[in-house]
Amino acid sequence: MPIVFSIIMGLLLNPAVNYLCRRKINRIVSIFLVVTISMILLLAISYFIISQISLFAVSFPMFQQKFALMYNDFIGWISQNFNVSKPHILNWVDETTANGINNSSSYLGTALEGVGDMLVFIFLIPVYIFMILFYKPQLLQFVSKLFKDEDQFLVLEVFTETKSIISKYLVGLLIQALIVAILNYAGLLIIGIQYALLIGVLGALLNFIPYIGGIIAIAMPVLIAVAAKTPMSVFWVLVLYATVQFIDNNFLVPKIVGSKVKVNALASIVGVLVGGAIWGIAGMFLAIPILAICKVIFDRIPSMQPLGFLIGDTQPQIAHQLLKKMKRV
Repeated sequence: MPIVFSIIMGLLLNPAVNYLCRRKINRIVSIFLVVTISMILLLAISYFIISQISLFAVSFPMFQQKFALMYNDFIGWISQNFNVSKPHILNWVDETTANGINNSSSYLGTALEGVGDMLVFIFLIPVYIFMILFYKPQLLQFVSKLFKDEDQFLVLEVFTETKSIISKYLVGLLIQALIVAILNYAGLLIIGIQYALLIGVLGALLNFIPYIGGIIAIAMPVLIAVAAKTPMSVFWVLVLYATVQFIDNNFLVPKIVGSKVKVNALASIVGVLVGGAIWGIAGMFLAIPILAICKVIFDRIPSMQPLGFLIGDTQPQIAHQLLKKMKRV
């Protein structure tokens, strides 16, 4: 997984390295500068998110009390409408909670293991990215040598298109995330939701996960609105996120991101789910770039062109052709 992520980051950072090299800066120095600056930016973003979360943690007891009151009201509503005694419901909840606590040791072990993997990931990623950028010419030449001389032009074409697609796609994602974060923050600020900046940024980051991330992103502001505001605040939060998702799906994605990667929605959703099952959240994020690379390769190999057609975004053209045939009939 770190290798795949490093390759994607290498594609994103490669234009900056090439720019510095054209300025007569030594290649090793250029790679070191680009990787160092990118890691500093990532750490700065991480520090900002953690600091905002720590501020949110200060107010967590207040939210906990309000959720406790809402929980008691909900239990009373169930007891009244479904003719089930309140003590019986509370006993069932306590038993379920106790079972969850008994199983928590295994979850804790998994969590600690995940933290260890993350630390290894953080320290190894810069090294991987540096090595991939430094040995890029040799790696490209190695792949080229695997093919016959008559196929060299095709291999070069695949390399060039893949690098262009992924670089533009990742840059488009960053621009999209910035716009979504600004829209989320401005809207939540107008509604009066606390921690609007944190929620807006987290929503933009979750938006990196196609289709699924946008649904998850709405949970936090809705819960805060339910706990701290009126029902109308919940309504306006839902309206805000629906509006942002409409703008994102109909304007930002097609114009900024979607024009770079011609992968249909069905293939994207399946890819995101498969990527999540294999590599977790990182796999969900990397699913679309990997599908885009696969499509470029499939389209160049005659025996695999049907797969390229299957995951490609050609549905509008197909519908247009069918309509033309129907008119002729």
